[in-house]
Amino acid sequence: MSTPQPPMPQTAAPNWQAAPGTPYPTYTSPIPVTRTHLGHALASEWTKIRSVRSTMWTLGVFVLLVVGIGLAAAALVSANSSDESLAGESPLSFGFFGLLLGTMCIITLGVLTTASEYGTGMIRTTMTACPSRGRVLAAKSIVFFVVAFVVTLASALLVALADVALLEGSREPTGQEWLKGTVGISFYIALLGLLSLVVGSIIRHSAGAITIMIGVLLAPLVIALFMFSESLQDLQQALFEYSIPNQLSVFYAQSLSESGPSGWDPLWIMLGITAVAFAGAFALLEKRDV
Repeated sequence: MSTPQPPMPQTAAPNWQAAPGTPYPTYTSPIPVTRTHLGHALASEWTKIRSVRSTMWTLGVFVLLVVGIGLAAAALVSANSSDESLAGESPLSFGFFGLLLGTMCIITLGVLTTASEYGTGMIRTTMTACPSRGRVLAAKSIVFFVVAFVVTLASALLVALADVALLEGSREPTGQEWLKGTVGISFYIALLGLLSLVVGSIIRHSAGAITIMIGVLLAPLVIALFMFSESLQDLQQALFEYSIPNQLSVFYAQSLSESGPSGWDPLWIMLGITAVAFAGAFALLEKRDV
């Protein structure tokens, strides 16, 4: 027969436990809680873009192409041309060749800014930290645009100043030419990179988005070069006029044709295309899963 156990002694409730029938005390966290805003997302995206190696590599190659090719072109022309033949030339125009090749670096970096996170799966962490998807896309766009514009402007300005010094026999550029050949073309290339960022957000695949953007950059001009039929002359002319290389040359007053975009038209065209693509990317971002 089992021996009965003695009753357990009654213990007092712990300090953190409220007595029966009384409400629990409220808890105040010692960590300050702040409402998140766009500034936090911008700080996060700035940390990302400056800490990954792809940014340093692509921008480094961009500067090397723009400065190296721009200076080489001006040096060759200066060595093989007389002062009389350079009298009507603007020295700023020789920076075009390096900027044309450098746009591929900006395109690549723009795509990687968004598409690489989908490839690695880090986009889930980003969206968990900032559930507002529109805010994430806006922060990426602002940070990338500022970086691309500043780097392009610094490179274009350096080449322009060096070419003016090298080509002493050329004419002095006007203020309008300085503005278009430095600030204007920097805005255009930064917008082209921003369009690449948006395409990367839509495609969500780095290689695919880069291929699409390089096709947008080069395909119209290459296709137009092989249109020999007279019935296709109107289409050929339109492809020449609105191809990205020709729009870049407009900033240096060296258009491939007398008609088509002129002045600041290329900038407004690229701004409109990028705005439409951004609206589409934002709509898809809200509907699709990460």
